[in-house]
Order: sequence, then C-alpha cells, then structure tokens
Amino acid sequence: MRPCSVRRFWVHLILRKRLQRGEYHLLVQELRLDDRLFQRYFRMSKEVFDELLGKVGPLITKVDTHLRMSIGPAERLAICLRYLATGDSYATIAFSYRVGRSTVAVIVKEVAGAIWTALVEECMPVPQVEDWRAIAAGFQERWEFPNCVGAIDGKHVVIQAPANAGSLYFNYKSTHSLVMLAVVDAEYLFRVVDVGGFGRSSDSGSLRNSAFGESLRDGSLQLPPDTVIAGSEWRGPLPHVFVGDEAFPLLDNLLRPFPGRHLTRERRLFNYRLSRARLVVECAFGILSTQWRMLRRVITTSPEVTELCVKAACVLHNFLRRKTIDMPSRTPIARSTDEVTPTLCDAPRMGSNNATRRSIQQRETFCSYFNEEGAVRWQANVV
Repeated sequence: MRPCSVRRFWVHLILRKRLQRGEYHLLVQELRLDDRLFQRYFRMSKEVFDELLGKVGPLITKVDTHLRMSIGPAERLAICLRYLATGDSYATIAFSYRVGRSTVAVIVKEVAGAIWTALVEECMPVPQVEDWRAIAAGFQERWEFPNCVGAIDGKHVVIQAPANAGSLYFNYKSTHSLVMLAVVDAEYLFRVVDVGGFGRSSDSGSLRNSAFGESLRDGSLQLPPDTVIAGSEWRGPLPHVFVGDEAFPLLDNLLRPFPGRHLTRERRLFNYRLSRARLVVECAFGILSTQWRMLRRVITTSPEVTELCVKAACVLHNFLRRKTIDMPSRTPIARSTDEVTPTLCDAPRMGSNNATRRSIQQRETFCSYFNEEGAVRWQANVV
C-alpha cells in the first residue's frame, strides 16, 4: 500500500508572521497615511474603503476557533480588491499577504459574491418605469437622442480554457472568454448586466439567451409607454428604445444602424447619431477595465468565480461612480421574501431575430427626425 503523506506544517513558518510582516499589516497601514497612494492601490479612497467594509463586513466575517485566529474582514476585503485591481495570480497575492494560495482562492470567491449581494440593490437595482424615464432624460440632455433608455453591448472577458469545455468558450478572436452583456445609461452607469454567456456566442446570441433579452421580447421590462417627442408632435408617439451596434437585431425597442456601405446621406446621419449615443457603453467598458485591471488579463479562475468577480467589478464601478457624479441611489422597491436578489431570472431561448415591419418603420421615423427637426448644427460637418 502507498504510505500516507505526512503534512510537514500545520501553518508554514513564513505564514505565521502574517500579523507582523504581511502586506496588509505593513504596507496597507502605511498607505492610509497617503490618500493618493491608497487610491492607486485599492482604486478607492480610504473613506470609501471603510464605507464598503461596513456594508460587506458582516457577510465576510469569520469566527475564531481554538485552533487558529480567522483572517479579519478588512484584510479579506483588501485581498479581493487587490485581485480585482491587478489581476495578479493567487500565488503572488498569497506571498504578499502571507496566506495560503488556497486561502486567497476562497477569499476572492466569497468576498466577490458578498460585494455583489451587499451592493446590487443599492447600486444596480432593476429599473422601474420612473428609472427608465430618468435615463431617457439623460440621453436627451447629454447626447441629443430622445426616448433612449440605454446603450447595449457585449464584452468578451478572456479566460483560461476550462477543462473539458470543448469549443464552448472559444470566440472569434481565437481566445476563450465569457460574454458580459451590459446596458449603460448616459452617466456611464451599468443598469443591467448579464455575465456568463459562452464565448462562442455573438452579441445577438447572448442577448437572445439572456433574461434581459427575453424580457425585452415579451415586453416585461416596464418601459414607459410610447411618448411624443417635443417639437415632433406630428410624428406621433415613438417607443423608448435601446441603441446597439450591427451585431444586435432590429426590434421594436432596440435600434441598430442601417447596414451596408452605400447609404444615403440621411441614413449615414442616423447611423452617426445612433453611434454617438451608443459610445457610452464602450466608454463604460473602458473605464471598468482601466480601473479593475483583472479584466485586461487572462483570468485563470473557473467560469463560476470569473462571473462573480466581473459582477463585483460592475457593481463597484457603480458604487464609486455614483459618488463622483453625486447621484443618489434609488430606494429599492420591496420584494417578496422568496426572491433572493433583484436580478432578472433565467430565460429560455428566444426565436427569430427577423425585424418586423413596425420596427423598420420606427427606425425610418427616427432617421427622419434626426435629419429634420432633431438635427444639430454640427452633424452636417461630421458626415
């Protein structure tokens, strides 16, 4: 029989000095004396870190045992934020903080999930009718696009190929990835995120298989009713729409550009105005990946942990940006006790993406509006 392996250490000698020489107990405490360096290290100020700890701390606190002391919630939060901010390997962070590699893996998974649970109702609640109206007002004010309730796009989060996954995660860029589908408002805030789509899926396929896409199809998003645009009363009520690129289908509440290269000037102007409003989602992805550098690396964790980390990064983005733009969070609406989180439920596959006559006519109406009474003085110099 094979002899049983003998464990050399209960706790390695180097790890026993965590309280004296670990990065949290030395460097992080020194960084608290310099606001600028603390901001660069954690991507947030020490005041915001402490506020976040107050929200997440109760969910990540562990109990001391007679065998060993637990790692405190502040240190656990620091380890997770450092992983999100850098994307360093678990081994690198383990050596810096003087904890085990498996300990870092457990902490990142648990804390990322706790961040999402603690902040989602405050920073990313499911939009209601009044929220959609506020988003539309923001797009009208900042981007001169009426009745727009969000810009939609997908982002490939590059991951290490999961074991026995075949080509499910293999995308058109010849990498393996998870797809994050997001709806962003005029202030670069994420209003809806759906993470976990297979990399082989296109943006249209990710929308088709997402809960948001199903709600968009069946009309359960609680969008405001069709509204007359000021100054264009004669065109009649127009629907509230999301704007996306060519990868998305044309639906009653989803606008995409006119396809093709040889377009009339009117259609090219419409494509420009739509792309101008749609760029907010591209900018939001850029801000997100610049702040949380994990998204710029090949993530080597399991798809389950990757999904938790991406969702945590998105809700942290909203948490920090709301403070920058001084936007109060909407008070969450009371929900039944059976509902765990306010995220949209899982959805079945949808049908064809063929555009209806109504959606085609609505795009033509928006096109006419942007070329006539909705024109801005500088658009003729762009197209």
